[in-house]
Amino acid sequence: MAKTTVVIPNYNGMKYLKDCLDSLKLCQPQDFKVVVSDDGSTDGSIELLRNEYQWVRLLTSEKNTGFAAAVNRGIKASETDYCLLLNNDTRVEPDFVAALQRAIEADEKIFSVSAKMVRMDDPDKIDGAGDYYCALGWAFACGTDKKASDYNKPREIFSACGGASIYRRDVLIDIGLFDEEHFAYLEDVDVGYRARIKGYINMYEPSAVCLHAGSGFSGSRYNEFKLNFSSRNNIYIICKNMPLLQQLINLPFLMAGFFLKFLFFTKKGFGFKYLKGLFRGLKLGYSRIGRVKKVRFSFKNLPSYIKIQLELWANIIRFFA
Repeated sequence: MAKTTVVIPNYNGMKYLKDCLDSLKLCQPQDFKVVVSDDGSTDGSIELLRNEYQWVRLLTSEKNTGFAAAVNRGIKASETDYCLLLNNDTRVEPDFVAALQRAIEADEKIFSVSAKMVRMDDPDKIDGAGDYYCALGWAFACGTDKKASDYNKPREIFSACGGASIYRRDVLIDIGLFDEEHFAYLEDVDVGYRARIKGYINMYEPSAVCLHAGSGFSGSRYNEFKLNFSSRNNIYIICKNMPLLQQLINLPFLMAGFFLKFLFFTKKGFGFKYLKGLFRGLKLGYSRIGRVKKVRFSFKNLPSYIKIQLELWANIIRFFA
């Protein structure tokens, strides 16, 4: 019986989808299910899946609802213990699924496990080895563009990258799945943050390797679409997951962090767009929807909040190291 469902969100990704699915077909053992959650593609993706990949379950939407909504459809449709999220622009190695499944089964307190993502255009370099979040209000991927050989040890991380990671389905259901208000960007940090508050941990597993096209192929590491949502969601995560006291403790760091980011994006011609995104994040965080989705403080979670806060400070050093 399958323990894992691989959920692949897709929006006009036909040029990558075939390679991704063909690599999954080579994974051993073949004791997992695959779901593609399509977000209104018009590039022939749906026809490709229906004609050549009948073993893949296809879920469709009439319009692009965003990453969070797409993966949530797949999670809700699954019936396995674990859900493995995988970007459509990846190719996985034969032990990929089994390695992630072994890693998450090692401890019942593990909520998610992030894979070793290497650059498709240069496999000797890391694309991402798990995500961190710091008191400056910055989320960042570990190891980006560094030597892949330096990231061969499992370790605890702040949150798993939703591009290639496995999650406990029952915990996802319990904490509320991915927040669809994000639309795109930082929803994986948010869900990992919420699980951390509940006392779970997130891990990085280097034996689960996949190649990722990402910005290495598209050249789109900085663009207006990404900045629009990532800047907004940076503020939204804080409003949602930090109790008021923790927000006040971190306020000097957050102000410094956002100011530095403003200077950075101003040099790239996006300064006004960045500020606009921050204000949209404040508006969302303190809106009716934001108040409903806010994680309520509980004293039983106080040890988790303390651990998280210490990590937020330590991750400032990790970012600049």
